[in-house]
Amino acid sequence: MTHASPPSHRHILLASLTGTAVEFYDFYIYATAAALVFGPLFFPASSATAQLLLSYASFGLAFVARPVGAIAFGHFGDRVGRKSTLVVSLMLMGGSTVAIAFLPTYAQAGWIAPLLLCIARLGQGLGLGGEWGGAALLAVENAPPGKRNTWGMFPPLGAPVGFILANGFFLILGLILTDEEFRAWGWRLPFLASAVLVLLGLWVRLRLTETPDFAEAKKAETLPRVPIATLLQGHGRALLAGTGGVVACFAIFYLATAFALGHGTTVLGYPREAFLGIQLVAILFLALGVVVSSVMADRHGAPFMLRLGFAGCVLIGIAMGPMLGSGSLAIVFVWLAAALFVMGFAYGPLGGWLPALFPAGVRYTGVSMTFNLGGIIGGALAPIAAQALTERGGLNFVGGYLVAAGLLSLAGLALMRGRGRGAYQA
Repeated sequence: MTHASPPSHRHILLASLTGTAVEFYDFYIYATAAALVFGPLFFPASSATAQLLLSYASFGLAFVARPVGAIAFGHFGDRVGRKSTLVVSLMLMGGSTVAIAFLPTYAQAGWIAPLLLCIARLGQGLGLGGEWGGAALLAVENAPPGKRNTWGMFPPLGAPVGFILANGFFLILGLILTDEEFRAWGWRLPFLASAVLVLLGLWVRLRLTETPDFAEAKKAETLPRVPIATLLQGHGRALLAGTGGVVACFAIFYLATAFALGHGTTVLGYPREAFLGIQLVAILFLALGVVVSSVMADRHGAPFMLRLGFAGCVLIGIAMGPMLGSGSLAIVFVWLAAALFVMGFAYGPLGGWLPALFPAGVRYTGVSMTFNLGGIIGGALAPIAAQALTERGGLNFVGGYLVAAGLLSLAGLALMRGRGRGAYQA
C-alpha cells in the first residue's frame, strides 16, 4: 500500500497564507461595502449617519460570532485535528460571503434584507473564528527550530494580501462603473468572486497532513475531552494575556481602513477612488512591518517586537487627529502608512507568540479564543466607537481610542513576563 508523501515546507506555508488571505478578503470586502454602500442599501432611511452606524453595527456582528466559532472550531481542532477543521472553517466563511452577493436590498424586501445580511455576517464571523488560530498552528507546529516566528508570519501576511485583493477589486469597479451601476449591482461582484478564491484555498488545504505537535499529543493521549473547559481551568492568565495582546493590532487596522475610508470619503470629502488608492499603497507597509518584526522576533523574541508595536500604537493614536484631519491627502497617506507599519509589529509576531502560550492539547482553542476576544475589543467596537467619538470630540478623541488600545496590549504582554509558557518559547 502506498502512502501520500508529506507536504513540502513551501506547500505548508502556502496553505497557511492562502487560507487566511481568502478569509480576510471575505472579511474586508464586507468592511469596505459597509463603509461605502450597505447603509442606504440595507437599512431604512432616517439619516446618513444613522445608516452608517447601523452598517458598522452589522460589521461588528461577526466579532460577536467569532468567539463562538473559536470555541466550536477550537474543540474540533484540538480533538479531531487541524486539517479538517481548517477546511470546514474556510467553507463556512466562503459560503456566507458568496450568499451576500444574492441578497435583496431593503427597497426590495424590507426588514428581511437586513436580517439576511446579519445572518450571513454571523456565518462569516463563525468561520473566521476558527480560521486564524488554525492557520497559525499549521505554520508554527511545522516550523523548524529557531524559525517559529518567521514561519508564524505567514498567516498574518494573509491580512495585507486579502486587503489588496478586496480594495483593489472595489477600486477597479469604481473606475469602470458609474456610481449608479456600482450601487445597483457592482458591489455584488467582489462577494461573488469569493467563490473562486475559496476553491483555491480548499485545493491547497485538502492536500495537507496533520501537524507533528497534534499527532504527538494524540499518540500520547493527552488531548482533553473538553478543550475550552481545560483552557479556562488551567490557562486563564495566558488567555487574558493573549486577549489583551491582540487588541492593538485590531484597533489600528479597522481605524486605518474601515473607519478612515468612511470618514475620509464622507466627512473629509476625499474621492472614493483616491482614498482607496492611498490605502492600497499604505497596506504594503503592513506587509513590510509583518515581515521585519517576525524575522527579528526569532532573534530578539516575540514579546520584545510586540512591545515596540504596542508602544507605536500609542504614538500613532496621538498623531491621528492632526494628520488624518490635516486636509492634505499626502499627510493622510503618511499617517496611514505609519499606522499600518506599526500594526505589522503589533500583529506579525502574534503568529509565533500566541501558540507559545498554550500546550498542544488546548492550543487551537487558546489561540482562537485570544485572537477573537481581542478582536471584539479592538475591532468590533473600533468603527462604532470611532463614529460616536467623532461626533463628540473629533479625530483627537478617536486617537485616544488607539492610545488606550496600545496601553491595554502592553498590559496583556506584561502579564506573562517572567512566566513559563507553552511547549516552546517564542
